[in-house]
Amino acid sequence: MTDIRNIVVLTGAGISAESGIATFRGPGGLWEGHRVEDVCTPEALVRDPALVHRFYDLRRAALAAVEPNAAHRALARLDAHWPGELLIVTQNVDDLHERAGARRLLHMHGELRSALCARCGARTAWAGDLPPATVCDACGAPALRPDIVFFGEMPYAMERIEAALEACDLFVSIGTSGAVYPAAGFVRTARWRGAQTIELNLDPSDGSVFFHESRMGAASVLVPEWVVSVLGDA
Repeated sequence: MTDIRNIVVLTGAGISAESGIATFRGPGGLWEGHRVEDVCTPEALVRDPALVHRFYDLRRAALAAVEPNAAHRALARLDAHWPGELLIVTQNVDDLHERAGARRLLHMHGELRSALCARCGARTAWAGDLPPATVCDACGAPALRPDIVFFGEMPYAMERIEAALEACDLFVSIGTSGAVYPAAGFVRTARWRGAQTIELNLDPSDGSVFFHESRMGAASVLVPEWVVSVLGDA
């Protein structure tokens, strides 16, 4: 790929599913037993903070039982060896990319192992349970909440993501449904600006028609193969 210099990679639930983290949709989906409106909206947090906090406490605790898979490790290798610009944008709130070694990484939907102060906006690394009304060390308000982008809230760092999409030569989408915006529109932004676009997914996404190439299969197989093709012997 001698004509490729700048790469943007978007990852979704499919890349972590093989590590044992449930995906958003399907009969075994993450939200089974809970309506989205009950656990992942600002209104839910106001209405029943104990339920929302406990839901994310359980998800945070579950991270101890999972490990990065071959797809996470392959992207970390790309991060370590790619000489050009690279931005890995993940929709996932787990920390498997970091634990695999990725550094050029952005969590657009927040992180389980982070707490956000609803009063002052300060963020704090967080590993254990996060009870409602936990006090913020920065401002003293009893206002810490899960650092998760709820439905109806703006994803993080959209200006940085849009700039990277407009400047990239290659956009790769891994394990995403193509149904949730604004991430579902990233492929069109990148393609409109002249980038090559590749989809690596278990099944065709809702936006498959916008990709120059779609490869179907398990992320743990497809992603390492793609990274080898990009890096060669690096």
